[in-house]
Amino acid sequence: MKALFLSCTLKSSPAPSNTEALAAVVVSALQEHGVAVDQLRLADLNVPPGVVTDLGDGDDWPSVHDRLLDAQILVVVTPTWLGRPSSVAQRMLERMDAMLSETSPAGTPVAYNRVAGVVVTGNEDGAHHVISEISGALGDIGYTVPGQSWTYWNQGPGPGPDYPDTEHGHEWSHSTGRLMAHNLHAVASALAAHPVPPQQD
Repeated sequence: MKALFLSCTLKSSPAPSNTEALAAVVVSALQEHGVAVDQLRLADLNVPPGVVTDLGDGDDWPSVHDRLLDAQILVVVTPTWLGRPSSVAQRMLERMDAMLSETSPAGTPVAYNRVAGVVVTGNEDGAHHVISEISGALGDIGYTVPGQSWTYWNQGPGPGPDYPDTEHGHEWSHSTGRLMAHNLHAVASALAAHPVPPQQD
């Protein structure tokens, strides 16, 4: 089984990402379940705006699309900015919109029988809103979003330190991240054994 972590930080490598630091807990937990983990930072790529899979020369999204289809588990990793997902996360979802019209060899939408979860950080509130926006969009695309397939960290109201700069709330975020990994693996395993069949007319 394979998992793809798509990081939607605004920072290009090698700048450290607070959200990727929390996502590492989920990576480790999935690896303990025997899952092979692939990680990709979208800010390092050229991903133009659009709603098709391939925009031609210079578009790096087709390679991301291939990696999405190679993974049974997708984890979207995004910071909170102004109470919303990052602009990179929004662009990711817009490019994934093309998957709605793509079908698998079995005749189902390509995102069927794949699971997805979300990791969010921010030093102000808004994580639940970000989780619901991304989870809802991924459900529209065809992913199965298991119960409690997310974790988040925030400092609380008002500005404050970043995730790596404090131990505040880490125990809860980490235990929730390990539960998230457990649920993603369990539901992905169930779908692998009993996939959703194509609809019969």
